[in-house]
Amino acid sequence: MHPAPLFRESDPETLLARIRAYPLGLVCVNGEIAPLAAHTPVLAAMDGGAPLLRFHLSAHNPVTRRLEAGAAALIIFTGPDAYISPDWYGPVPNQVPTWNYLSVEAEGGAEPTDPTKFLDDVSEHFEALLLPKPPWTRSKMVPGSFELMLRGIRAFELRPVRFEGMNKLSQNKTNKAREGVIESLSATASGLAIAQEMRRLLE
Repeated sequence: MHPAPLFRESDPETLLARIRAYPLGLVCVNGEIAPLAAHTPVLAAMDGGAPLLRFHLSAHNPVTRRLEAGAAALIIFTGPDAYISPDWYGPVPNQVPTWNYLSVEAEGGAEPTDPTKFLDDVSEHFEALLLPKPPWTRSKMVPGSFELMLRGIRAFELRPVRFEGMNKLSQNKTNKAREGVIESLSATASGLAIAQEMRRLLE
């Protein structure tokens, strides 16, 4: 995580909303020889006043074996991001290229949970985003096929002991310089999302 406190985000609701908008997490663990990582969609919610993250992995994934052995996990989520050209700061001299982005980091132990319940929940959640398409459910599968596939899946839940993120949005620049960046980003398809986030900080 970037060391500058200026960019730090610690509000749980803000971080959970960010995960819901960008739910593909990168689950990282220490392997026996080298770091290990795996991507997975994550369901995020408040539970008992604290964040709860749920995800699943293949039973044969090395990350899964490390989690089952008690290794702590770090889940990283990356939101919108964009390259920032020094030219966009206007007359401000002696600048260098940088990158603006939103992110979340959740760290803690991952406990096994019911994979059937998780898979039902994850399909219900993401199918709802596709309405008016009729939702897919596992009832559409041939009887017995879901149970067969379930043997190769493990589900986990993580209650973070560290839950924070980054809002790196040129807060260390003057308002005029930031306005120049927003204007330039807004002219690019890839920069619109970051431009909108930067604009919110100036409002």
